[in-house]
Amino acid sequence: MTAPIPREDPHAWQRALRAQFPIVTRHPELAYLDSAATAQKPQAVLDAVQTYLTTSNANSARGTYTWANRTTDLVERTRERVARFLGDGRPERSAVHFTSGTTEGLRTIARDWLPGFLRDGDEIVVPDADHQANITPWLEAQRLLAREGVRVRVLPMPYQSGSGDYDHTALAERAGPRTRFVATTHVHHVYGGDMNVHRVREAVGPDAVICLDAAQSVGHLPVSVAESDVDFVVFSGHKALALPGSGAVWARQARGPEFTPGGWSGTPNTVGIASLEAALDWLDAAGVERIERWTVALAARLTDGLRRLDAYEILGCPLSLAADSTVQRRQSIVTLRHRAIDSGDLGFILFSHGFMVRSDHHCQGDGGEKTGSVRVSLHVYNTVEEIDRLLSVLASLQ
Repeated sequence: MTAPIPREDPHAWQRALRAQFPIVTRHPELAYLDSAATAQKPQAVLDAVQTYLTTSNANSARGTYTWANRTTDLVERTRERVARFLGDGRPERSAVHFTSGTTEGLRTIARDWLPGFLRDGDEIVVPDADHQANITPWLEAQRLLAREGVRVRVLPMPYQSGSGDYDHTALAERAGPRTRFVATTHVHHVYGGDMNVHRVREAVGPDAVICLDAAQSVGHLPVSVAESDVDFVVFSGHKALALPGSGAVWARQARGPEFTPGGWSGTPNTVGIASLEAALDWLDAAGVERIERWTVALAARLTDGLRRLDAYEILGCPLSLAADSTVQRRQSIVTLRHRAIDSGDLGFILFSHGFMVRSDHHCQGDGGEKTGSVRVSLHVYNTVEEIDRLLSVLASLQ
């Protein structure tokens, strides 16, 4: 059962939620700060998986007996649950297809939908400083079309110097009437910034298709397809508290041909789908808006402390470092470098003090950082005490 969630005191609210993550509470000596890679799972998700496997485990849409019918109902119910979680007010017009995660979802769009949408001479915008999963599928599609004699021009997404944010003014100047498809990211996996996708629509006009990589936003902050005029939203379940191997593509079905994955539809990941339904229920009960406020506050506390330590460089917008900054703040991701210690070595040092962080190039595209860094990524189970302890250790390395 999900524990009661106090709503009047944010610290009591957070403690009640943290207590629902068994792996976190069993290891109080460790601070898990790698939720951008994968999030930990609350007991409600673990219970849902156990219940499904011990009461209804069967294949979907392939039988008429009770267990099979329950599984089929689970799959269809979770499609509706995803659409509702994403704020889809017209689910009868859209579609939800389950995938193994964001990477497969983006590749499915690039392989099965994009070639039928583009024509010779069309342009696509590719964000080459975002995650590789949101770059390589579109380049693969370009090569596939080239073999068929269809020439597609790739426009690199422009970025603001020093911040990693999209340069929407430059994008508006770069895009033209043949710009038919734009790949975007909601929250950058290195810089931690909200990439203001609503301004992308303003820049490219009403007809271009926009695909949103929401791997770092779904489960971390509210995502509303009713408020953002995007055509695809793709996310991974395992970063939204569900099991690995689960994810979804939401398609608006408003611009271009209907999105239908090609090939034979095999057995879906029914266990992952069961975990995804439970995760979305848990997130709704906890309050995604409150989760965002908590993690943004922790990120602000961390960046505010880091800016006082001369040994460190913080990647992303330099104007958002202070806790009292009036500019847009980072979401739940803070990435840093020590000016003298290699990022891999710093990762080992931090783990020796009980901190689990990511230290490498973070699968960023060729237009991104050339030097490795340490990424701290947060979720609702992280605490103020963990941030303060991390800052103390980092200060000792000055």
